Amino acid sequence: MLEYRANFIMWSLFTVIYHGTAIAALWVTLRNFPSINGWDFRQTAFMYGLWMLGNGLHNTLFFTVGSVPEFVREGRFDRFLIRPLDPLFQTLTAPQQIFPDELILAIAYICVAVPFAGVRVDWVLICYLPLVAIGGALIDFGVNLVLATASFWFTRVDSLRWVFMSLEQEFSRYPISIYQRGVKLVLAFVVPFAFMNYFPATFLLHKSEDGLHLNPIVGLFTPVVGLLVFALGYLFWRTGIDRYQGTGS
Repeated sequence: MLEYRANFIMWSLFTVIYHGTAIAALWVTLRNFPSINGWDFRQTAFMYGLWMLGNGLHNTLFFTVGSVPEFVREGRFDRFLIRPLDPLFQTLTAPQQIFPDELILAIAYICVAVPFAGVRVDWVLICYLPLVAIGGALIDFGVNLVLATASFWFTRVDSLRWVFMSLEQEFSRYPISIYQRGVKLVLAFVVPFAFMNYFPATFLLHKSEDGLHLNPIVGLFTPVVGLLVFALGYLFWRTGIDRYQGTGS
């Protein structure tokens, strides 16, 4: 990334513009509607920052798992299976252009969003935010691991991956309490992106949870949910590897 400086600068600017556009969209929406089901712009901006932390950590440490379909199509994944190392470890450590720009931006943003949203800075927040980031990264990792494993059977899963990325990026910007009950259940218990930001934000902002009428303390379970999603994703990954037969190339 640093060797090709122009590309590095353009990619970093794109990261800032991408998240800046999302935050601007929140501002425009909440300028016309000062409150969405009890959430104002400051609170939703803070909630977006929590999602940025988990997603940025995932993209820094686990982003390469998204390359598995490409490895499968090119026949490169077969080499991982004959080496005396775990295939997932080899996948995650495959050389890629990875720079923690999103994580750096997320940390800088959350440092601004915390006082902006009026969140009290104490030992609970300091200990809890890293756990939210880790739990969120594991949720992202587990979901992407399932999508990567699907390529063992379908080879190309670009459309499926786009659907889940859109689900996460678009629906996670707003509190799930504004959606229909079916969407709430999906975001909370099927692909639990709500545990990346909505439930933790509800807990930290001392708000009542009006989406599924759960106790706000459920936000403390983000690390546990992350571990569970990763464990299920890894179990599916191992099942897929046992049945993997290659692409025949």
